[in-house]
Amino acid sequence: MDCPRWLPLESNPEVMTKFVNCLGMRPTWQFGDVYGLDPELLSMVPRPVCAVLLLFPVTEKYEAFKQEEEEKLKDQGQEVSPDVYFIKQTIGNACGTIGLIHAVGNNQQHLEFKPDSPLKKFLEQTSKMTPEERAAFLEKDESIRVTHESSAQEGQTEAPSLDEKVNLHFIAFVNVGGQLYELDGRKPFPIVHRKTSEDTFLEDAVEVCKIFMARDPQEVRFTIIALSKDSY
Repeated sequence: MDCPRWLPLESNPEVMTKFVNCLGMRPTWQFGDVYGLDPELLSMVPRPVCAVLLLFPVTEKYEAFKQEEEEKLKDQGQEVSPDVYFIKQTIGNACGTIGLIHAVGNNQQHLEFKPDSPLKKFLEQTSKMTPEERAAFLEKDESIRVTHESSAQEGQTEAPSLDEKVNLHFIAFVNVGGQLYELDGRKPFPIVHRKTSEDTFLEDAVEVCKIFMARDPQEVRFTIIALSKDSY
């Protein structure tokens, strides 16, 4: 059986904010672009930041690294907090939505939801499930799928067709229990990177983003988006 495919989401903070708002998250936190990695540009990002999304190109170098990393971590093991909300990606092109679910699902203590929020309901219904069960549940969630489809067609660039091969991928970075986690639905498990804190989280996440960039120095297709408390 073919896996379901969705239209890819554009790396557009306004589209993402509207997407989660349509699913019942109150606009007290907003997605915004991170325009550069030096301290001056990072200082322009509204604080606090509770999640960082990275859009990056899936290249041969990255795929080789991913395989190596997986084997190493399976061999060595790592301590992942049971509080981390992780969902596998089984839907083609849904990495943007998976990234948003990871960003929101691991920050429910900070975020506010409307009483009938489909996103909050999804997180509550799947809270005790395995990452694979959550993925299967998402495939059947009509409200998230419909919101994804309308958001995917809202960006500034024309949405590609369902069958077009998209070689850009979204992942999320979150702080759970003072550890910086990378959450990627294409990987078998969360990746623990380093210690972090609410104050240093953006800078710590950006340090990991720099490693992704250094791996493919010829590439320019990197985008970083932060989920910040709305300062307006």
